[in-house]
Parts: sequence; structure tokens; C-alpha cells
Amino acid sequence: MHQHPHTGTDGSTARPLASRAGRRRTGRLAGLAAALAAVVGLTTLSGPGAHAAADNPYERGPAPTESSIEALRGPYAVSDISVSSLSVTGFGGGTIYYPTSTADGTFGAIAVSPGFTAYESSIAWLGPRLASQGFVVFTIDTNTTLDQPASRGDQLLAALDYLTQRSAVRGRVDSSRLGVMGHSMGGGGSLEAAKDRPSLQAAIPLTPWNLDKTWPEVRTPTLIFGADGDTIAPVATHAEPLYSGLPSSLDRAYLELNNATHFTPNTSNTTIAKYSISWLKRFIDNDTRYEQFLCPLPRPSLTIEESRGNCPHTS
Repeated sequence: MHQHPHTGTDGSTARPLASRAGRRRTGRLAGLAAALAAVVGLTTLSGPGAHAAADNPYERGPAPTESSIEALRGPYAVSDISVSSLSVTGFGGGTIYYPTSTADGTFGAIAVSPGFTAYESSIAWLGPRLASQGFVVFTIDTNTTLDQPASRGDQLLAALDYLTQRSAVRGRVDSSRLGVMGHSMGGGGSLEAAKDRPSLQAAIPLTPWNLDKTWPEVRTPTLIFGADGDTIAPVATHAEPLYSGLPSSLDRAYLELNNATHFTPNTSNTTIAKYSISWLKRFIDNDTRYEQFLCPLPRPSLTIEESRGNCPHTS
């Protein structure tokens, strides 16, 4: 499927001609071929992930399978750094999870906000789960646990700015490939962040809560998770109208979790993980290898009550 450059050795097989002019011409051609081979060779050998560079320089990790996106850990070993609230401004600190290896170059990054009255611990499982698939993930605390969605959106952006500009791992992050996630009011906040910063590549609100239901300004591909048993942010008044309030031309999807509650996103969840990984890979890493898990939409099952959306627009 992918066409990869090969270090060519066949360019110098031209046979010398009898005439001196022919020999000169052949020599020039051989020299050109050798130069081209050297350039291609350098391209091919420029890094462990360089085999994919010809098609997609942001591709990270092996080809995905159903089991690889459902696994508790992906192919990358992960380290983490605790960030004190005293060392940052605009949000409440948190934990940065990142792939330990630098062999594949930089990674896309995601900031994740907890919900109303909740702490970073409530969304901490997403840190190593997503980072091990090839992302830098910043699970944050908010300034106060009572902050509203608009404030949480600002804090997600402040966290991304810290991550890309001041953090100890800023050299590992590609600042042009960023996304946001959040639970409850943090999910509402992820929509606020996407509205305020259209350059974001992906947004994933988890059982989101927001009084604003119309989002015509959003240009960021958005995946919304609802829960059929949510009594705090019922899907009929939050997740569904939030999805419907996004532009119909946007890359967007809505997955309603079956036998789930408002707090389902607070503990390790395979369905949330597998589709979040696929969404983030597709839109932050431009990795079309993950489209197979997003299109066609997942059918109703033991874990999915309903799905809506459009297939990702392939550029």
C-alpha cells in the first residue's frame, strides 16, 4: 500500500560506450544516479520511523490491529513527570506522560481536563494508556474544582502552551499537532478550547456538560462520547445536542456507551480507549491506518448503544 524509497544501486549499470563523448555522458549519468542514490539512502536511513516518511512523516508505531488499540498498553514504554501547580500559571498543574524513546522523533500531544468537583486522578488512566500509543499526554488539575467549562477550556490551552514552551519534554512535542480531551465540564471545556483555538487537531469530550449547545465556530475534528445511563449530563440535553451543534461538514462522531453512567470515563474503559486512540491517530498523526476502526461507524453492541458521524475526510 505504501510506496517507500529504496536505496538504488541500479542507476550506475549503464555500459561505457565506445566513443569518448559516450563515456563522458555515461559518466555524468552514473554520477547523477549515484548522487540520487545517496540522497534516497540518506532519506531512507534518517531515523527508525523514516520508512513511513515518504507517505506520512507523523506516523508512529506499527500497523494497528483490533487487539493493539484495545490493549492496556501500546508499543511505547512510558515515563511521567509531575508538574506542581506552583510552577505553572493558568491551570492547576498535573502529570505529563510521554514515550521514553526519542528514536521516532517528536510526538503529537493531548491535554486532558477532569470534570466538576473532580481532580486529575479521575482521568489519570488516560495518561499512560494514550502515551504508550505514541503521544505526549498531560492530565491536569484545574485551578479550582468548581471551574466552569469556559474556564476549563482556557486551562487546557494554558496546559498545552506550558507543555510545548516550558515543560521538560517540550523537545519531544510537535507543537503543530495538539488535541484536547475532558470529562463532564472538562468535556464541555474541550469544546471551548477547540472554539478558541481552531488549529487544534482533535477534541474528545467524554460525557460532556455545557450549557452552550451551538458550536458553528469549531473547526477541530471532534469525537463525543455519551452514556445511556447518564443522569448528570443526560445525552438528550448534553452530548447529543452538543454533537448536533457542530458543523455538519466537520469530521465528527458521536458514540453512546451502553450500560454506562456519567462516571464511566473515570475508570479504564476499552471502548473509550480504542476509539479515542483511533481518533487521535487519524487526526493528530494524519494516520489513515486507523480509519478502519472509525469507518464504517461501529454498530450497536454490548458496549455501544448508538453511533453517529461521518467517515473521516481523506485529504
